[in-house]
Amino acid sequence: MPEAQPIPQRYDEAARRLARTAYETLEPLHVVAYFNPVIREQQKSSGLSRMARYLAGRGAPLGDCPGAVVAATFYNFNPTAVGPAWDEAVAYGLDRTYAMHLEAIEVTLRTALGPLTQDPELARVATRFAQIAQSLSYAGRPLAAAWASTETPDAAAAPHLQLWHAFAALREYRGDGHLATLVQAGLSGAEALVFHEAPHPDPTLRRRALGADFARASRAWSDEEWGAATLSLQRRGLLDDQGTISPAGVVLYDALEVATDDAAAGIFDGVGDATELIAAGRPFVKAVLDAGILPGTVAKGA
Repeated sequence: MPEAQPIPQRYDEAARRLARTAYETLEPLHVVAYFNPVIREQQKSSGLSRMARYLAGRGAPLGDCPGAVVAATFYNFNPTAVGPAWDEAVAYGLDRTYAMHLEAIEVTLRTALGPLTQDPELARVATRFAQIAQSLSYAGRPLAAAWASTETPDAAAAPHLQLWHAFAALREYRGDGHLATLVQAGLSGAEALVFHEAPHPDPTLRRRALGADFARASRAWSDEEWGAATLSLQRRGLLDDQGTISPAGVVLYDALEVATDDAAAGIFDGVGDATELIAAGRPFVKAVLDAGILPGTVAKGA
């Protein structure tokens, strides 16, 4: 297999490191949208399937588009499952599911943050991140553009929801850029997911993996499809015979990470207070982690 060629970068290492720091710092607050106790009750009362509830919550800003568009935007979900689930969400009503989504986030964050929701610093940080999100160009970033086009929550009434909303646009900005790198690398949706979940030869490397079983099931890939994607990656020399990322795969993995950070670095280009803002957001993220809401976390004092 030819040696992977480096993807041309626009920003320097410091800018890429800042983008990575922002992602690692703020991501836990964003994913509250997908891991919270309110969702289970909403899903039960609405009658929506788990896939439909997820797709509608994250994809409602795309509007009543074909399921194929949602599948393309979400990338590593099985398109044959996305289509029917999206149709289910559309039939229920995207406005209704979007409202449910925001309600679950608002309730969960208000509970997790407690008195911090009244902290003037939260309103300041939320407003500043919202300004950054609204200042960006979203060319080539469809899901981020959709989120940036939705109404910004009122910082005075719900600063915690405004902060989450701003993070949603910035998070999808990074995600859309990441998908572009996967396309350039020639990885299909299933291959990208298998590659992401494959063991890395460096056990000390920090990675946000879901676990292969959960990733496969939640994205609706069959065992046969997962196996076929694994075999394809092995034939390309990106995984070894045991399914671990190979030396060639490590080169590609590193290139994808650098390219993703570079594609996200534009968020803070020219933002002089970026480092201070990211640091100012940490106490609110810590409160969410201490609440024990997210997988792998335990409520502080429990």
